[in-house]
Amino acid sequence: MKVRNDHTLRNAVALALVGSLSAPMAGAAEAEPKGPMTEIIVIAPYGSGIASGRVPASVQVATAEDIERLHALDVTELLNRSFAGVNINHAQNNPLQPDVNFRGFTASPLLGLPQGLSVYQNGVRINEPFGDTINWDLIPLSAISSVQVIGGANPIFGLNSLGGALSLQTKNGFDFTGTEAQIQSGSFGRTVGSLQYGAHGESFGFYANVDYFEEDGWRDYSASDALRFLGVLSLRGEEDSELNLSVSLGETELRGNGASPAELLEIDRDQVFTHPDLTENSQTQLILDGQHRLSDSLLLAGNAHFRKIDTDSFNGDGTIFEECDYEGEELLVEEEFDDLNEDDECSSEDDANIRLVLDSQGEPIEAELDDEELDAINNIGRREQESYGASLQLNWSGRFNGRANDFVFGTAFSEGRTSFDSVTEVARLLDNRATSRTGIFAEEFTTDVRSEVSVASAYFANTLDLSERAALTLSGRFDTTRIRLNDRTGEAPELNGNHRFERFNPAIGVTFSLAEATTLFANFGESTRTPTPVELACASEDAPCNLPNAFLADPPLDQVVARTGELGIRGRAQNGLRWNVSAFHAINRDDILFQTTGGAQANVGFFDNVGDTKRAGLEIGLTQDLDRLHWFFDYSFVEATFDDAFTANSPNHPIFEEDEDAEQIVGDGKLLVASGSTIPGIPEHQANLGADFSFTDRLSIGADVSYRSGVYLRGDEANLLGKTDAYTILNLRGEFKITEYATFFARVENALDEEYETFGLLGEPDEVFPEFEDARFFGSGPPRGAWVGLKMRF
Repeated sequence: MKVRNDHTLRNAVALALVGSLSAPMAGAAEAEPKGPMTEIIVIAPYGSGIASGRVPASVQVATAEDIERLHALDVTELLNRSFAGVNINHAQNNPLQPDVNFRGFTASPLLGLPQGLSVYQNGVRINEPFGDTINWDLIPLSAISSVQVIGGANPIFGLNSLGGALSLQTKNGFDFTGTEAQIQSGSFGRTVGSLQYGAHGESFGFYANVDYFEEDGWRDYSASDALRFLGVLSLRGEEDSELNLSVSLGETELRGNGASPAELLEIDRDQVFTHPDLTENSQTQLILDGQHRLSDSLLLAGNAHFRKIDTDSFNGDGTIFEECDYEGEELLVEEEFDDLNEDDECSSEDDANIRLVLDSQGEPIEAELDDEELDAINNIGRREQESYGASLQLNWSGRFNGRANDFVFGTAFSEGRTSFDSVTEVARLLDNRATSRTGIFAEEFTTDVRSEVSVASAYFANTLDLSERAALTLSGRFDTTRIRLNDRTGEAPELNGNHRFERFNPAIGVTFSLAEATTLFANFGESTRTPTPVELACASEDAPCNLPNAFLADPPLDQVVARTGELGIRGRAQNGLRWNVSAFHAINRDDILFQTTGGAQANVGFFDNVGDTKRAGLEIGLTQDLDRLHWFFDYSFVEATFDDAFTANSPNHPIFEEDEDAEQIVGDGKLLVASGSTIPGIPEHQANLGADFSFTDRLSIGADVSYRSGVYLRGDEANLLGKTDAYTILNLRGEFKITEYATFFARVENALDEEYETFGLLGEPDEVFPEFEDARFFGSGPPRGAWVGLKMRF
């Protein structure tokens, strides 16, 4: 399976509107497409689209047919195996909780990562208001009709589209009819099933989808399950009038026990460091969208949405406290104290600046309970997030000075409210490395925060044909963002704050038809990411936060501004071969990074503007459909570097013990990151190759191979350690149509049983394994797995 790259896509106006907050797409231009590439692919919620000859952007699209052919588990696996420039990592080691990276920018479910991609479902931005995170587990792939990745910092996509935008369009009763049931089962105790039904009359359509996932996991203590529902009611009228109401519900329980120490992986790759690491999500989402044609040249469109997500988390981890002989008692204290006699032990007689850990009654916490050491913690949190918004947009399609012209003007408003409560419970580490429950909570690490994020936007885009061969697109967006923070405990008034960010971001793009089926395009655009509430609430080195819990300070952060330039060429040969080549260069001004100050898995720290970062690269794509063979190949090169030198907190880096006089050491636990250093976690080389062959109308087989080069570890921003090993993964699949209505299928992932790591960080394994000395933790990829299934379609 291969996604289609920019072939007869919508014009830049339509592309831009996918990314506007809740902004549906208006009708396409009346101008005739240039050249023979007349296939129309609609990548926005509305309209008929136009030829790709007028689209000055790099766009990749996968349809429902492509999705079905690949047999991917979820959206992230689909992106990883078939979209150029995309890779995922296994930071959590849960298949529904990966980090997705595109061109070196990230969309992740985890607080603490700099989010650089915006994600939309039916035209509604679904980045969560508290941290711009994405809950991939709440998106059922079986209900998706198309997936699109739009590259570059196009301002019309709105906030957070630094590296691009991902748009998901769900099915409805007009594009899916009939009943389909599918179930598959196999390795890791995994069972996946879906049931969907769609129907429509002349003006009314109905679609419903129930999707279920459960597994024991390939690692210990990693059972997870997810239940999702999507229902869509649709009305269609004359003259491009339509109305759609979609309802999404979801309940998930995910165990992702994080990266493992390198030495533990050598013993047993199935084992986990500590557990449990449990995330429970509950979602209710409503989207109402519609459009109505006012005249032959004017179309009015708009939508409104409501989204509520409740997240409960329970993370058992190694302790962040120290045992101290304090005035004759063994008490818990905070790790940061002055070890005056340098004996690596805490004593009130010998050391200074000792801070006792107090319980909820204000009393010191003893270091032992029932003669057992309190050597672990439980981070227990709850996030209640509600967001709503609306947009209105007018599209004019006509002729200006005798040439085809599209002009769009729109406004959008959204507000997200979050209630975040958390506590840190001191605990004991059990023999199986689970944590106990004690009911003793550290008072200083209790959090009760409320945040509100309000965004008001106005945007425009205009595409004008300059000649029979050339088209020019100008666009821009003004966003004003207000973020309010309120500490409800009364213990951290410095957390209270009212922040305001404003910016106008422009873009320009051109296309030029070199030949009948070859188009050259170029663009330059800007996009903005404002600091999120979680970043603003955790931005002081003097008061580091224990993610995702304790927020103790509120100094200002600057918004991140991305500037991207891209040059590309795409075309199609007479034998059906489609190809594309593009080069891009992106600079992030005042990029935000999570600076660790400690923690067993480096999850204690603060957010900081660290200067400029750069992503530059090349993408190549080939795909072809022959009589019985479909094949694809894509390759991407990404050079992701820190453009400015800065000081990084990395207290777990082994250089502090191995070479105390190293020139990179500039303080206690601090390293100088030189300009040009590579950003951790981003592979420089990526490639996907795949093919599907139909032996008969009933039997087909397929395979795809993914290659990723190694990455530097988080915490090694100075690039003093080696990268993870490069790896190559082979996946196999096959289908046999038993009858017209029943299809048997099988799939094998990681067929060669490659042992590989997609992610790494520096931590403190000796907090749990005193004999371990290697500070490296790795997110390991799953071993070989096989599943068989049956699909019934009526």
